[in-house]
Amino acid sequence: MKELDLYSFVFRGTLAEEALDKEGRLKYSPEAIYFSEEVAKKLFLHEIDEKYVQQSKSMITVFTAITAFENATREFVYSILFDAYKNDWWEKGVQSGIKEKAETRKETESKIKWHISRGDAMMSFLEFGDLPKIICSQNNWQFFEPYFSFNGAPEWIKSIFSDLEKSRNVIMHSGILDDFDIARVGLNIRDWLHQINA
Repeated sequence: MKELDLYSFVFRGTLAEEALDKEGRLKYSPEAIYFSEEVAKKLFLHEIDEKYVQQSKSMITVFTAITAFENATREFVYSILFDAYKNDWWEKGVQSGIKEKAETRKETESKIKWHISRGDAMMSFLEFGDLPKIICSQNNWQFFEPYFSFNGAPEWIKSIFSDLEKSRNVIMHSGILDDFDIARVGLNIRDWLHQINA
């Protein structure tokens, strides 16, 4: 390409960018991927003090990561239990105390007809902290061990979930994590995924 042609090409590109900006083009931002102005209007977000909205927006991506991790882990635990116990996975694979708590939660929520429920899947009614207990239980460990065949694996699993639960609880109760906590969340998720997907 000749120097004059290159100059012309760059200049036309600059003019096109300016024209798009003048027409109100939305610039890319990571927040835009997860934040919906349409949903924000339905939630009357514009009526809440902007400083609280901005603080909460800073946690959107962290909330997404933790929620996705939790749902993926529920599916992982369910799939291992179902492979091991088939249709008896709930009866044989989940400890009685955890089972009773989840069944009570499901029954209580079923009485609230005006609100959508978590669904029919019993895995949805477990607490986040129940997942490592189920994985590391004496009856189930043999089925999960192939994914964690290293010394101290049960303690490592409990530590991963304990760290993540601390951060999860801060976000779920409207708190804000600092950069160190966010980095810890990311490292825990990465380490877990590398371990079970290797």
